[in-house]
Amino acid sequence: MKQYEIRLTGSGGQGLITGGIILAEAAILDGKNALQSQSYGPEARGGASKAEVIISDKEIVFPKITECDLLLALTNVACKKYLKSLKKGGILVIDSSVDKPDRDDITVYQIPIIETANEKLKKSMVANIVALGALNKILNLVSEKSLENAVLDRVPKGTEELNRNALIEGRNLIV
Repeated sequence: MKQYEIRLTGSGGQGLITGGIILAEAAILDGKNALQSQSYGPEARGGASKAEVIISDKEIVFPKITECDLLLALTNVACKKYLKSLKKGGILVIDSSVDKPDRDDITVYQIPIIETANEKLKKSMVANIVALGALNKILNLVSEKSLENAVLDRVPKGTEELNRNALIEGRNLIV
């Protein structure tokens, strides 16, 4: 396995930092090396939010992402801001509400992440888990079992079944 650099972007309150922590934890459960970092605007909700995860079978020698292999963007603002950091041949996963960018050197998945959380699962707070299910189906970086265990380890007690269903729904968005 080569080193994978993943950037999760959107706005504060969408749970992307928690998503990054969960993805890194799942990689560690699988015996891989993982590093997670985050940044967000001064506003707790609505400001810019970014989580970065590096996963590798080998030692991770540089802790920052220069060009990501996969970029998740849940908002137009995030997509425009971070699109240039997606390497040629990379994968862009955008919510169906995000405008598809004009780049022919990447693979784009435009899927209803937020709509699935809101309409199918009736909880906007699980959009991050829906996104993780989809991302892992695309990349197959961590085992489904480790991802589920990491999710269930981090979510509030009493929401385990909802979050398990969010992972499944996210996987089902990728055909």
